[in-house]
Amino acid sequence: MSLHVTAPPFVSSMTDRMSIRVSRLARRSIAPIVVVVLWQLAVDYLNFGGGFVPSPYEVVKTLAIWIFGFGSNDRFAGAWLDAASASAQRVAVGFAAAAVVGLIMGTMIARSAIAADIFDPILQVLRPIPVSAWVPFSMVFFGIGPAAAISLVALGAFFPVVLNTVAGVRHVSELHLRSAKMLGAGPARSLMRVVLPSALPSIFVGLRLAMGLSWVLLIVAEMVAVKSGLGYELWNAYYYNRMDLIVASMLTIGTLGYISDRIILAVSAHFLRWRETTDI
Repeated sequence: MSLHVTAPPFVSSMTDRMSIRVSRLARRSIAPIVVVVLWQLAVDYLNFGGGFVPSPYEVVKTLAIWIFGFGSNDRFAGAWLDAASASAQRVAVGFAAAAVVGLIMGTMIARSAIAADIFDPILQVLRPIPVSAWVPFSMVFFGIGPAAAISLVALGAFFPVVLNTVAGVRHVSELHLRSAKMLGAGPARSLMRVVLPSALPSIFVGLRLAMGLSWVLLIVAEMVAVKSGLGYELWNAYYYNRMDLIVASMLTIGTLGYISDRIILAVSAHFLRWRETTDI
C-alpha cells in the first residue's frame, strides 16, 4: 500500500505565490540584463561613444566608490549618501505639499461651480508654463538653497494631482450619491464615504505622475538653485568631464524614482483593496 502525503492548502498556496513571484522577477530581469550586455559589448568591441561612454563595469566601480569611499582620493568618494538623502527629502516635502493642496483644490473645483469658475481659468493658464521658467522667481523669493528646489517640485507636482482629482471626483456615480443621500448621509459624509473613495483610482494615477515629475524637476532645480543633492553632483560631474559619474547619477535618480513609485503603488493597493486591479 502506497502512502500519499498531500501538502496543506496554505502551504500549496504559499508555494504557488512564491513561484509566481520568482517567475515575474525573472521576466522583469530580462530587459535590464540584455541592455547591460549590449552596452558592454558596444563599448568593448564597437568603440561606442568614441571612448567617452563608460562601460557598465566602470559605472559600477564609480558608483561603489561614490557610495562607500573605499579610501579613494576621488573628490566624490563617499558623498553619495548625503546627496541622495538631501534630494529624497526635498522630493518628499515638495510632493507632500503638492499632494495635499492638489487634493483639496481638485475636490473643490469638481464639487463647486463657484470654485471652478474662480480657480480653473488660472490653473489652465499656468499649467502650460514650463516649471523651469519659474526658476528665477524661486531664486528671488527663496534664494539659493533647498527651499527653492522644494518650491519648484511642489509647483510642478501640483498640476497632475489637481487635474486627476478633478477628473476622479467629477466621474463619481450619481447613483451612489443618491443612495448615500437616501441613507441619510450629509454632504461631508458623502464626500468622505462615497466621493473620495470612488475617485481614489484617478487620484493615485495623478500621484504617480506627480512623483515621477518631482524627480525630474528636482534635478533641474538642484543644477541651478541648490549647492547640494544629486542634481548638483551631476552638474559637477559634467564640469569635471566624469561621464562615469554622470551615468551613476542617472542610475541613482532612476532607482530612487522607481522605489518612490513602488511605494505609491503599495499604498494604493492598500486603499484600493475593494477594486480588482492588475499589478503593473
